[in-house]
Amino acid sequence: MAAAGSAPAVRRLGEFGEFLTSRRARLQPADVGLPDGTRRRTPGLRREEVAQLAGVSPTYYAFLEQGRDISPSSQVLDALARALRLSPAERDHLYTLAQRGAPPGAGVPETLGAGITALVDRLDPYPTFVKGRRWDILAANRAARALFTDPGARETYADWEKDAAAMLARFRLAAARRPGDPDFAALIEELHRRSAQARAWWSRHDVLPVASGTKRLRHPLLGEITFNHVVLQVVDDPDLKLVTFSAADGNQEPLARLVATVAPP
Repeated sequence: MAAAGSAPAVRRLGEFGEFLTSRRARLQPADVGLPDGTRRRTPGLRREEVAQLAGVSPTYYAFLEQGRDISPSSQVLDALARALRLSPAERDHLYTLAQRGAPPGAGVPETLGAGITALVDRLDPYPTFVKGRRWDILAANRAARALFTDPGARETYADWEKDAAAMLARFRLAAARRPGDPDFAALIEELHRRSAQARAWWSRHDVLPVASGTKRLRHPLLGEITFNHVVLQVVDDPDLKLVTFSAADGNQEPLARLVATVAPP
């Protein structure tokens, strides 16, 4: 566990307070059954209003937002989640931020078993890849390599801004579970350094759970295709996620043609 006053602990406390502040700012008195009252200088609820809803003292709640080194109980965290109208993913995030220390595996290189790699290759022409704990791509089949290109990611995703913001929100949820992991810290620093948009989205403190869904993708040879994608967890290593795509209209023949243009690994 991270020692009190250590860099990971200080960052975690600051993140905890900023998350509370951001969730408070998005609520209006009417959202929680309170009167509007006098004119507000800043958006959202006042600290004392959240404290009242959560059943804690205004001073105690102020300390939480300020990142003071105090440890709220589960009862207090539940009360805060209810007061701030947190989603299930946001409630989990709140609990994660309230903990201390880094989970096992921080800084340890990731490896894939031969069975997982072979499965990914066998799923051609369905684009499939495996993400590691830091969201690095550890394996990808030919269809995925043909479809997801760098630096063309912005052009590949038809709804790039929405999809990219959602991906960052999911990454943030994963990063919060590894506060002392140097790999996560380095990647977050790089995102902030290289992307003003990522910095802006990060400051919103949005979090989302990893989930299956639908995406619209573009490719120079195939045009625009709507895909259903499924996310599966590898039971041998829960940090690994296998993501596989299939054309929503059921026609995989264009993808098969695309795969034929890519050399095998």
